[in-house]
Amino acid sequence: MTENSKTNSSIGRLNRRTLLKAAGATGLASAMNVPLVNIARAAGNTIKIGWVGCLSGVRAPFAEPDTWIHERIKARLKDGLKIGGKTWQVEFVFKDNQSDPNRSSVVASELVLREKCDLILIEDGDAQAPVQELADARGIPSISTMVPWQGWMFPRKSTPDKGFPYSYHFFWGADDVVKNFLGMWQSVETNKKVGTLYIDNPAGQAFSDPKVGLPGGITQAGYQEFSAGKFQIATDDFTNQVSSFKNNGVDIVSGFTYGNHWVTLWNQAAQAGFKPQICTVAAAFLFPSAVNALGDRGDGMSTEVWWTPAYPFKSSLTGQTAAELAAEWEKTTGKQWTQPIGYAHALWEVALAALQNSDPKDKNSLRDAIAGLDMETVVGPVKFKGTPIKNVAVTSLSGGQWRKSKGGKSKYELLIVHNGTAPFIPKQADLQLLSKLA
Repeated sequence: MTENSKTNSSIGRLNRRTLLKAAGATGLASAMNVPLVNIARAAGNTIKIGWVGCLSGVRAPFAEPDTWIHERIKARLKDGLKIGGKTWQVEFVFKDNQSDPNRSSVVASELVLREKCDLILIEDGDAQAPVQELADARGIPSISTMVPWQGWMFPRKSTPDKGFPYSYHFFWGADDVVKNFLGMWQSVETNKKVGTLYIDNPAGQAFSDPKVGLPGGITQAGYQEFSAGKFQIATDDFTNQVSSFKNNGVDIVSGFTYGNHWVTLWNQAAQAGFKPQICTVAAAFLFPSAVNALGDRGDGMSTEVWWTPAYPFKSSLTGQTAAELAAEWEKTTGKQWTQPIGYAHALWEVALAALQNSDPKDKNSLRDAIAGLDMETVVGPVKFKGTPIKNVAVTSLSGGQWRKSKGGKSKYELLIVHNGTAPFIPKQADLQLLSKLA
């Protein structure tokens, strides 16, 4: 899905038939229903920003707020972007990689070779490697987020001291997740037996890494891992994993899965009579929809917390607090806030800050502007300047547990139960064993 739109209210609009004929792309009439506008404008007056994310497919919940965020960014830039003494018009090219790694390669070619974007933003883990590899080769600056930095860097065969020519990334690391998971577990009594399973994708590989992922942290903290290994993203049967966990008497289940995988696994666990004390699984419990899908058995699921309305930060674009941004989402959509709202918004904060500190048509100037950023966003500090991990700004993370809401409008609420790696994020409750919530 492609959407090209210029934020230029002064130029005349073409009629639909003429534009489609001229562009040769019926796909321009995108599902987002953005008006088709005159695209015949001198490139020297326009900044073209490409964006790619998983608007559809298995990872679509990660992109739930994106269209909503995009509409607000387009409205904000409808009269252009002021950089120094000049106002630049902005063209957006939004691409859906459909949660498909193969589609991501196609999108990379479209954004880099056909569209010739000045800056590319990536918000999906499986899109980052193909898009940023090609962008690096062609000298196009890019910024990505929403995958642990190890899962961003290591699959592309780089190291913290080496980095990349034009690729930049901001997010927390798999090691930060390990610290928060262990911090939560150490606050309660268990038998310290941990059953794990991981999706076989870049993020899953980062979490399962024996050195910086969960296995090393589990062992170093005196816990014992019973790994069920990796599984393919299309897997819909976890009876073998459940059987292994039950037979080994594990009290804690952890790893990396998506919500749809956990629904199946948790149902099969009930059928097998497997009752762990703690379920702390990366990605699986990020979204209210994933926990709600478990019914009453969603109470007590625990997770890493990227962002919540409780985070004490403001947007550099709108001045909104995290709480205000979440409230606006709930008011305008009628849906409970979801964690990716923060990073979907912060990606544009970082992008626009870099553009405003550069000559946007000079790829090296824009690259250097990204590298020099040290700013606060709605997800907290994003600091590329002087970072010990080249091209990476490591962001804040905490640990949370979903609990049944007491009189609220939502069935469950996500409470911060561990803030050891980010003490400036207020703790809201203590972790509770599932047996005490039953």
